[in-house]
Amino acid sequence: MTDPSRTPAGSVLAVIPARGGSKGVPGKNLAPVGGVPLVARAVAACVDAARVTAVVVSTDDPAIAEVARAAGADVVLRPAAIAGDTATSEAAVLHAMDAHEAMTGAPTDVVLLVQCTSPFITAEEVDGVAAAVLDGGADTAHTVAPFHGFIWREAGDSGVGVNHAKSTRPRRQDRPQDLLETGTAYAMRAAGFRAANHRFFGRTELVRTDPARVLEIDEPADLERARALAPLLDPRTTTPGWADVDAVVLDFDGTQTDDRVLIDADGHESVTVHRGDGLGVAALRRAGLPVLILSTETNAVVAARARKLRVPVLHGIDRKDLALKQWCEENGIAPERVLYAGNDVNDLPCFGLVGWPVAVAGAHDVVRAAARAVTTAQGGHGAIREIAAWLLGPTLAR
Repeated sequence: MTDPSRTPAGSVLAVIPARGGSKGVPGKNLAPVGGVPLVARAVAACVDAARVTAVVVSTDDPAIAEVARAAGADVVLRPAAIAGDTATSEAAVLHAMDAHEAMTGAPTDVVLLVQCTSPFITAEEVDGVAAAVLDGGADTAHTVAPFHGFIWREAGDSGVGVNHAKSTRPRRQDRPQDLLETGTAYAMRAAGFRAANHRFFGRTELVRTDPARVLEIDEPADLERARALAPLLDPRTTTPGWADVDAVVLDFDGTQTDDRVLIDADGHESVTVHRGDGLGVAALRRAGLPVLILSTETNAVVAARARKLRVPVLHGIDRKDLALKQWCEENGIAPERVLYAGNDVNDLPCFGLVGWPVAVAGAHDVVRAAARAVTTAQGGHGAIREIAAWLLGPTLAR
């Protein structure tokens, strides 16, 4: 989105191509990593970059357009002629640049191509490629990462060395430093880009980035790796506050309990809950924040706990995501303004629906990877009290 308060030496337009169609990973650009859709992660990095004056998402998909706008980007609708599988990223960038200039009347000095298939992109990387052109005198720039591997290629029935001779294996310190193109961010002088019609004209500066953050999502396995890495690579210092959430939805077993069930000789089941969680829910209710318990369990203990906490409950639910969506519609609550706390894989569909998916400590690894925030307390040991403290402050005095 154009920000008139930023006045760097040159107008820098960041363009994020995001088609709706994807054969390798269906719906890829809306796939959440760390609870945030890929396109929104790219938009956030560009919005946070100091050298970027405007951010545009080029798309043919209404759902992507909606998410992009909510994340802070302007949207250029891409015509069908450049939205197919064979369309190039350069064509999307050129079209978006022309459309943005026509909308704003402002010329572009430097245009960036930013890929939302790189989930761990940072504002520093975006600023780095922009600065290489604005300040460093380069015509083009892109992100690279140090690479130390030996590359082989099949030639007929034999493998051949590409960056080394088969007869020698030089030590790493004796070899030229190879640099891997990360596919994350590219910068081009706008006039030169229009003339050349590709992203590598003139003098190209290579902007080094952290190899630990390099990952491109092209296959389902790449998406799973990104979700597993998110808890390690995403900053975890940000938790939701009062202004971020309009409702709290809580799973029951493993989230409000320690996931154990006690069964007596007559087959009666009981669970253990935490008094602090009850205080947290009561504080949320007093503050006027809607709270719902949503569970697949049919055990009467779920309803009994809801009565004790004086909150509504939906239990014995097979499709929790559908029930949650209907509840949001009936109560006029936007799903992106909902915090959902869970612990196991049956919570993942709800994670994909809400804006603040939260995993309790001790949750399944896949659930932790898909969460936007993770509590320090275990389920049944004060995790809900901790979430309430995020929203209301540590004393819960609201």
